[in-house]
Amino acid sequence: MPIQYYIALASCLFCIGVVGVLTRRNAIIIFMCIELMLNAVNLLLVAFSKMSFGAHPGASEIAAGTDAQLFVFFIMVVAAAEVSVGLAIIVMMYRNIHSVDINFLNRLKN
Repeated sequence: MPIQYYIALASCLFCIGVVGVLTRRNAIIIFMCIELMLNAVNLLLVAFSKMSFGAHPGASEIAAGTDAQLFVFFIMVVAAAEVSVGLAIIVMMYRNIHSVDINFLNRLKN
């Protein structure tokens, strides 16, 4: 499959994530959009790794792009830890102000 398809898909996913972060006020949806942007970047990382593997003749088929896949795995582990901390913050925000709207975060400055 040509690399342009991967680039188009990742660009669409990233743009959807950016629009979601900029337009939504719900903290949970914002976290989901950030994860969508992160997964778009991961998709491109793996796609470019596979593309660069095809440029090296004589490399084994088993090791095709495993470096990028391992890197993406660690990115996803860090993203899972980020989501757990973010959801803990959202739960504490909901307990304090009974809303997950980010416009109410100005109350926490006091």
